[in-house]
Amino acid sequence: MNSPLQPGQLAGTTALVTGSSRGIGADTARYFAAAGANVVINYRSKAPRADKLVAELGAAGTEAIAIGADLTDPASVESMMETIRSRFGTLEILVLNASGGMESGMGEDYALRLNRDAQVNVLTAALPLLGEGSRVVFVTSHQAHFIRTTPTMPEYEAVALSKRAGEDALREHIGTLADRGIGFTVVSGDMIEGTITATLLERAAPGSIDARKEAAGRLYNVSEFAAEVALAAVEPVPEDNTKLVGDVNYFTSAGE
Repeated sequence: MNSPLQPGQLAGTTALVTGSSRGIGADTARYFAAAGANVVINYRSKAPRADKLVAELGAAGTEAIAIGADLTDPASVESMMETIRSRFGTLEILVLNASGGMESGMGEDYALRLNRDAQVNVLTAALPLLGEGSRVVFVTSHQAHFIRTTPTMPEYEAVALSKRAGEDALREHIGTLADRGIGFTVVSGDMIEGTITATLLERAAPGSIDARKEAAGRLYNVSEFAAEVALAAVEPVPEDNTKLVGDVNYFTSAGE
């Protein structure tokens, strides 16, 4: 896995990636670690998987810790931030990667609680640790980013709407973050092969992955998209605070 970042580029920094025991979050954490950052792996319930990643990163010389936290529980989030404060002192990179809403048995309002309310709460709780020059990255999908103008599959609509609501709520903080010298970038990607969301969508609507791949020409895989997320933490913040990854023609033309 070739890192998009330079060795030592993030030396002396600490990065928290939410929902990073697997998938895009895990590979993003790997890229940060390869660039010299201390890394905080956040997970909700998969402790063995998170611990395995910490061991992997530690064997390569990275100072990494795993913290279990339910992001929909403010007390759990506050405890995570306190652990980061006591271990590392500050936080230079916050990647808001955790999302969900297609899981079964989580309650009707779970998507909004996780994809909107929890995202804002995590940012607010992290603010005391984020200093001038820090970066915040919110990870979303084209299906959610463009949901106001481009319909998505019915099976994903509630999640897409909640993700867009989270993005909108976070954007309301851009001015405050900028005043403190903190950069904020939304990274939106087309459907990503190999993610749990893609797997759940395929299960709910068989053929959806192949159909999107045919329309787009190609789809990014997990490590490719994670590289774009990692880069967003060091690249200049786009003027519109948005980095679009993958094909956007379908989404932009549909709203015309």
